[in-house]
This record gives sequence, structure tokens and C-alpha cells, in this order.
Amino acid sequence: MNEEIIRSIAEQLKVSPSQVQVTLNLLEEGATVPFIARYRKDQTHGLDEEQILVIEKQYKYELNLKERKEAVLNLIEQQGKLTDEIRDSILACKKLSEVEDLYKPYKQKKKTRAAVAIKNGLQPLADWILTLPEEGDLSAVAEGYLNEEVKTPADAIQGAKDIIAENVSDNAKLRWSFKDTIMKSGVLVTKKKKDAVDEKHVYEMYYERSEKISQIANHRIMAIDRAEKEKVISVSFSYDNEYLENEAYRAYVHEATTVVADTLKEAVVDGCERLLFPSIENEIRSDLSDRAHTSSIEVFSMNLEKLLSQPPLKGRIVLGFDPGYANGCKLAVLDDTGKMLTVDKVYPFNRKGEILPEAGRKVLALIKKYGVQIVAIGNGTASRESEKLIADLIRENQLDVEYAIVSEAGASIWSAQEEARKEFPDLAVELRSAVSIGRRLLDPLPELIKIDPKSIGVGQYQHDLPEKALNERLDEAVMKVVNRVGADLNTASPELLTHISGLNAGIAKEIVNYRNENGRFTNRDQLLKVKKLGPKAFTQCAGFLRIMDGEEPLDATNIHPESYDAARKVMAACGITSLGTPDAQFPEEKVRDLGIDAYTLKDIEDAIRTPLRDYRDQFEGAILRSDVLELSDLKPGDQLSGTVRNVVDFGAFVDIGVHEDGLVHITHMSMKRIKHPSEVLSVGDIVTVYVLEVDEAKGRVALSLLPKQKLEERDAAFAANRARSGRHGKNRNDRRREEPAKPVTMEDATARLLERFGNKH
Repeated sequence: MNEEIIRSIAEQLKVSPSQVQVTLNLLEEGATVPFIARYRKDQTHGLDEEQILVIEKQYKYELNLKERKEAVLNLIEQQGKLTDEIRDSILACKKLSEVEDLYKPYKQKKKTRAAVAIKNGLQPLADWILTLPEEGDLSAVAEGYLNEEVKTPADAIQGAKDIIAENVSDNAKLRWSFKDTIMKSGVLVTKKKKDAVDEKHVYEMYYERSEKISQIANHRIMAIDRAEKEKVISVSFSYDNEYLENEAYRAYVHEATTVVADTLKEAVVDGCERLLFPSIENEIRSDLSDRAHTSSIEVFSMNLEKLLSQPPLKGRIVLGFDPGYANGCKLAVLDDTGKMLTVDKVYPFNRKGEILPEAGRKVLALIKKYGVQIVAIGNGTASRESEKLIADLIRENQLDVEYAIVSEAGASIWSAQEEARKEFPDLAVELRSAVSIGRRLLDPLPELIKIDPKSIGVGQYQHDLPEKALNERLDEAVMKVVNRVGADLNTASPELLTHISGLNAGIAKEIVNYRNENGRFTNRDQLLKVKKLGPKAFTQCAGFLRIMDGEEPLDATNIHPESYDAARKVMAACGITSLGTPDAQFPEEKVRDLGIDAYTLKDIEDAIRTPLRDYRDQFEGAILRSDVLELSDLKPGDQLSGTVRNVVDFGAFVDIGVHEDGLVHITHMSMKRIKHPSEVLSVGDIVTVYVLEVDEAKGRVALSLLPKQKLEERDAAFAANRARSGRHGKNRNDRRREEPAKPVTMEDATARLLERFGNKH
């Protein structure tokens, strides 16, 4: 392995080179990221999944970079143009794009004006001009280059200028300098096209807008990209072209006096305007989009990880309630393991949305017959009417029942999939969705991973993102959560098993087949009898697959079979006779000489104290309600509890129990300025919010994490600080770091909401 690359990665991650080296060795041996993170902490010194993923990706990138440098150097050398300066410049590159920029002048080009001129023998004339001759007649010199293709001296001079213009565009150092200047001082300008169609004015804020390139937020970049793609707006750059053209000219003349000054200036200006500036603008647009895509993918991944980490509601009988008007409400009663007990369908609402009593009696009968303890209501069409139906039943019949609103995003997609048809061949598609909604509340993880993450509804602009990069990052989020939680070997679905370390879809299917043919697993060693699952896969997966009430008590823990002997030594040394001893003590003098590394020892101690601990238990569960809240009940200043449903660049959507989720704008989240809402909130968080503004006509609620008094204190503190230091006492960046962003009105928030999602989020 390349030691230089290893040192570079170590510096980036602020870890030791040996940690990077050992991680790469483990990956090369076929170890998975979850396995390394959990069971090889003694070797990596505690690197987590994200650090391991960065090491894996960065090493591949650095290897590709190194290989490309070598290839480019060879190509230039074959042309006989490789110098020490070029070699050093290429070897110093940190990015692939920099290597390609340096290679531009030597890359074979087809059908450009310069390529045609070179083919016509005009390269020497261009070279002569670039020597900055102090005397001579350019037209006379050009006479020497006439041929069948070059008829006149003017043609020869124009060809030479074309060659110089391309040289300007291919000048890497000039390109980098100008790009940096435009990025720092340039402005992106958007204008509505004459024949644009934007009926709902989704992109109205971009009809006439100018913004510094360096200050454009990622979500606005994506909105601009989409608006341009939909032919609503045109996008252009504004910067000091003339200044840059003069800088380019000075780079070639070096303050010398030459008889070809005018011709050279024309060639340089042409190279800038026709080739260099458009190319740089395209690069900047591409860089901005890449940056926005990367940010959006990270937000999506973070939201998905938090959503999948929501704790299960254990030991409850659940009624899955999929609301609807004309097609009725679909019902599914599930036992505490998610097994379907019965399904039904009711038509509770008339055309005016009023509740019909007969439907309520039918739902009540189901609740009483099966002892339903909680109702999971989908958040789609007629969800709030359905919520009122359930709330009325609870109140009028004094039921010991609660309900929760559950996101039904993707439920209909799963209902139509092959796996859903196999599990419920006799159920209609819409009834299967009620099962999915109920299971999402009972145990979200195994249910949600059956669905394409892009259909779960916790991203922003997901359809505009590069699919390969998005899928890869979302798969990593699923991988992390599934393996942190683990899986019950005797109940896990094939979809869940597929994401377990060391397994794939084929092995997952064989595990289920073995279970069906031989009954439940009684110990982890039986995994070695499963087809396609060899010793290597066993090592990777065994610790993540749990067996409850099996032959070996340690099989129910996250202790790896390779550490069973160590666990027994610890228990014997400390006089512990059984697992599940919360107050177990592990005196250092008793465990010090057992030959167990500190990381493994801690994991063993934790497993002995809480063998069945679920990683998700540290997070907050769904808010359970028993009565309905109307928008008309809200007034500014009200304090409410809510669940964060989605986090986006400009804020977070919070379910507070009314028809539409409320918006907490980023400016209403903290006493300090924050760069992104994820610094404060995550999907699934239970939060206390304060109502700022209610727009009943539009069904919108503006919320704050801070009460009005705190917002006023924050703004007053900033005003006082500004008065002390003086408005002009600090530069703009200093002021922005101290100053909380200007609070937005409901209309501002609405505009940004529409910008992102149209009429719904």
C-alpha cells in the first residue's frame, strides 16, 4: 500500500497512519465496515463506520489520482514535451480535475479552430507571436505560411490567433486564478424567460435575482438548476470581464513592448470570451451543483438514518389505519410481533367529510375484540378526519387507547411489490398498505427497509440528485442502522437479513429457507449449515444475528462467538453467574490479567449488564395522542410537543397534530447563528415548539424552538453588541458570524417551501 496516501488520509481524519493502515488491511481481507467498526476496535483504536468509509473511499480516490498522474505524464512524455516543471506541477495536484487542467494543452483535439490552424501549419507563426518580437512585420512573416488551405496573410494571422486563443483557455494556472476570482467576487443572475410557464409561481423568487456566487445556499442552487431545466429562467454570470482579460494579456506580455501587441491582445480577449470564460462558468455551475448534491445527499442520509433509528413500540396490539374518502379506510389489526390478525374496510365519511356513525361502531368493535392498544393512522388523504374519528371513539367510550400519526410514504409502493404479494397473496393492495402503516409504528426498521429509501419522504430535491451517489450513501445509512440494531435470526425478513454484515440477498434467502425447512435456529453455529454461508461470511455476520431463548445465552447478545471464551472468563473472574445483571461490577484487579483488550472488555461488560439492549432505545419514540388538535385551536405563543418529520436546508417540518406539519425556520432554532438545521434537529426528535404565526386560510403554521421572549433577547443582544462595536467596526464576515440571520415572515417561509416542494413538502 502507498504510504504517502496513507499519511495523507491520516492527516485529513486526524488519526494515526497505523489506524488507516490496519483499516485498509482489514478491508482488503474482506472484512465489512460494520464488522470492523464493532469487532476490530482493538486494531483500529475505535474508528467508527463513517471514518472507515472515508478511509475506504479516499484511498480508492487517491489511487485513481496517482494512476491518472502517471498516465498523463506518460502521454505528455510520448509527445516529447515533458519538462521538470510540468512533472512537478502534475505530481503536486490534489484533485483529478487539476491533473486534467494541466493535461489540456497536450490533449489531442478534434475540429477546433486551433486544431485546424495547427493542421494547416500555423503553429510556428503562433509561437513567433508569443516570443513578443520587438521588430518585424507580422503580415510579411505571415506570407511565409500561405498554402492551399491558407490563402492570405490575414488567414494565416487569424489561424495563429486561434491557436493562441486556445492556449489561453488551456492555461491551467490562468484558469485556476480566474475561477477563484469569479467564485469570490462574481454574481449569479437569474431572469424569467419570455415564454416561461410557471403557473403556480414556484420559482417566482428567481424571476429577477442576483446573488454573489460565494453566498448561494445549496438549496437555492438546486432550485435554480431545476427552474433552468424546466425552462422557466435563464442563468448567467456577472463579473469584471475586462479586468480579467487585461490580467490574461499581462500574463502573456510580461510588460514587454512588442510589434504584435494588438494582435496578441485580440487573440487573448478572444480566448477569454469565446473559450475560457464559458468553460470556467460551466465548471463553476458544475461545482456548485456537485456541492449542492453532496450536501443534499448527506442531509437525506442523515434523515434516513434517524428515521430508521426510531425505537419500536414493543408489546402492543396495533390497528393500522390507512385513511381515504371514496375508497374507504383500510384497517389491519396486528399482534405485538407484527403478525396480521385481521383486516377490514370502512367508509366513515360522506361527501362533505362528515363522520358516519355506523363506520365508527365497526372500528370500535375491532378495537374491543382484539384488545387494540394503539392506532397507527397514515398521514395521507383524510388523515385528520380519521384522527377525529379515532379521538371521538376514545373519548366517548373511555377507551384505554392512544393513537399516532405515521408517515405512509412508500407504503403503497411496498404493497404492490413481489414480497408483499408473497406474504399476503389473498389481500388487496390497499389492505396491505394498512399492514405496513401498523408495522411502521410497531417496529419501524424492518418495515421501512423494504421500501426504496427515495420513496420514504425525508429528502429534498431527491429526484434531481445523481442516482448512483444517492443510492450508495443511502445504502450506507441503512447498513449502519441495521447492523447497530442487529436482527433476530428467527424472525428477520429476507430484506432485513440482506443488510446484515457479510450477507447478501442470496444468502439471506437461504437462511429463511433453512428456517422454514428445519425450524428455528437454536444456536449461531447452525449458520454454518446454511447453503452459501461459509466460514468467512459466518465471521462477518454472526455477531449481528441474535437468537432469543436458544441453547447458548450469549447468542442473544452482540458478543461475537470469537469472544465467548473471553466473556466466560470475565463472568467467572467477577463471580457473575448469569447475563442481565444491571449492577454487575468488574474490578480492574480481577479482569486486568485476562488478556482481553479494553474495547472488547467494555463490550462484554455492557452485554453482561444489558444483554438485550436495543441501540434504538436511546432515541425518543412516537408521540402518542388521545385527542385531536385543530388549526383553529392554535394561537401565537402556544407551547406544543411535536415530532420532527423532515430536516431540510432551510428548516424542519414538525408534526404538531394538525393537518399540515408546521415549519421551524432555521432562524428560529437557536440563540446563535447556525449553518444548518441538522446542528439542532434530527428526524424523529420529539421537540417543544412555540407557535409564531397561524395562517388558517393556507393551512400553515410557523413555529419556533425558542419562545418569543428568547427571540427578543437574542435580537436585543445582537443590537447591543452592534452598538458597542459599531456597524462598520468589523468586516462583513465578522458581523455575519455574530449576527443571527434575519427572522423571516410567514410569506418568506412559504416562498421557500414552494421553491422546494411545490404545493406540498
